[in-house]
Amino acid sequence: MTSLIRLELVRALRNRKFLFFSVVYPAVLYMIIAGGAAEDSKVDGTGLTLPTYFMVSMASFGALTAVLMGNSERIAKEREHGWVRQLRLTSLPGRGYVLAKISSAAVVSLPSIVIVFVIAAVLKGVRLGAAQWLELTGAIWAGSLVFAALGVAIGYLATGDAVRPITMITYFVLSLLGGLWMPTTTFPSWLQDIARWLPTHAYTGVGQAIELGRTPHAGDFAILVVYLLAFTGGAAWLYRKDTRAA
Repeated sequence: MTSLIRLELVRALRNRKFLFFSVVYPAVLYMIIAGGAAEDSKVDGTGLTLPTYFMVSMASFGALTAVLMGNSERIAKEREHGWVRQLRLTSLPGRGYVLAKISSAAVVSLPSIVIVFVIAAVLKGVRLGAAQWLELTGAIWAGSLVFAALGVAIGYLATGDAVRPITMITYFVLSLLGGLWMPTTTFPSWLQDIARWLPTHAYTGVGQAIELGRTPHAGDFAILVVYLLAFTGGAAWLYRKDTRAA
């Protein structure tokens, strides 16, 4: 399994388009959104400054891009080209393949988080305690596993031709309604009620609580755990289904 993780990392690092959208693109978006804003400008209803609010949003967006887009499309193409079938002939267990996909995606997501943090601290004057920086990095990184599992599930659900539109629709809905691109406090009340139940809303909620020096809400943790179990369970079921079909 270690060899497969290493192979997945090498493949990801060689994919310049993937690296741009997962590592560089979120940092560029952060500067577009927060670059011209004053360091003390507030986002209504959050208690955070605009540079601080969007630091968590864009770091989360980068991690989401890395683990969701990378996993879903790669797995669907590997199924289509017979690579997964070949791996089943080896001693690698099915759970090892799924774990390798999630682990490699999580490793690649870390630079996107760190780069946004560095830009926010250096160029926009975001200041947090050392413990907060570490907690924030760990929380966003660990939370990305939820979406890595979703990426695996979509990769086994969709065919090579259908995986991109399905992934893109999921990606944009989660990003927009989860508050990664704009504060959910700007939504009408009925849409805010929907957004509260999305994993991306809970994902950013944990990060924002850490920025404010508060203990993250237990409800946000619960939502993330439920989605992680659901996506992981779905991925495992779809993997077994795909195995029987092969």
